[in-house]
Amino acid sequence: MTYIVTGATGSLGSLVVDALLARGADPADILATGRNAERLGSLSVPTAVVDYSDPSTLSAVVKGGDTLLLVSGSEVGQRVAQHSGMIDAAKDAGVARVIYTSVLDATTSDLLLAPEHKATEEHLIASGVPFTILRNGWYTENYAAQVASARESGTIEASVGDGRVASATRRDFAEAAAVALLDDSLTGRTLELSGDYAWSYDELAAAVTDLVGRDVTYVRLTPDEHRASLLAAGLDEGTAGFVVGLDQNIREGLLAVTPGDLSRLIGRPTSPLPEGL
Repeated sequence: MTYIVTGATGSLGSLVVDALLARGADPADILATGRNAERLGSLSVPTAVVDYSDPSTLSAVVKGGDTLLLVSGSEVGQRVAQHSGMIDAAKDAGVARVIYTSVLDATTSDLLLAPEHKATEEHLIASGVPFTILRNGWYTENYAAQVASARESGTIEASVGDGRVASATRRDFAEAAAVALLDDSLTGRTLELSGDYAWSYDELAAAVTDLVGRDVTYVRLTPDEHRASLLAAGLDEGTAGFVVGLDQNIREGLLAVTPGDLSRLIGRPTSPLPEGL
């Protein structure tokens, strides 16, 4: 039986490979897959080129009894078809289980990112393949660009109001994925994964202040002001609207849930915001 990690050259998948090794998995029992053969060559485990747009690439390497981690793709608008193709290939091969990285409350949430994850979850469940669904919350690393800009400007502009975010680091989420791969008792479970504490943007500004060594202030913008600022910075209308929409999701509390599943799964508290930044 092999643990197949998709997206292994990406920010999350590569950390999953590290976490599996740290938890004692035999390198020979791990197959790291991705689209970039050159990047795969830098990994210390067996590798194979797998492209989400071509399910036959997964069919060529997956075997009956394998456990597959399906890290959600990054191509918005194409993910449902890509994920479904991977799930179907895994089913045809007779995998033992598929673990899918979804998003918080995917089937009921108004989060802009939720619909493609909801459709994938539905396809996975309907396939009849044994599954574990990991509904990942927000990555602390999503704020790297704001840290960089705040170092220069001294401000963090957003239209989240007093909304809060229960973020955790990719390493936290990767460790959870490794646990799920190794623990068959999680079959049939859907876990809501987020940080232990939901922080405000004032707290974000304070953490960035300590990090960059200058005063950083959170500037509250209205959605219209935020959109205008993003357009002035060179973003196109669609991207600006998407960013503002995500901020409204945060304002509505959609990323503030703290059920504690993540810390229970990894057996330790999630990484605090300052440490993650």
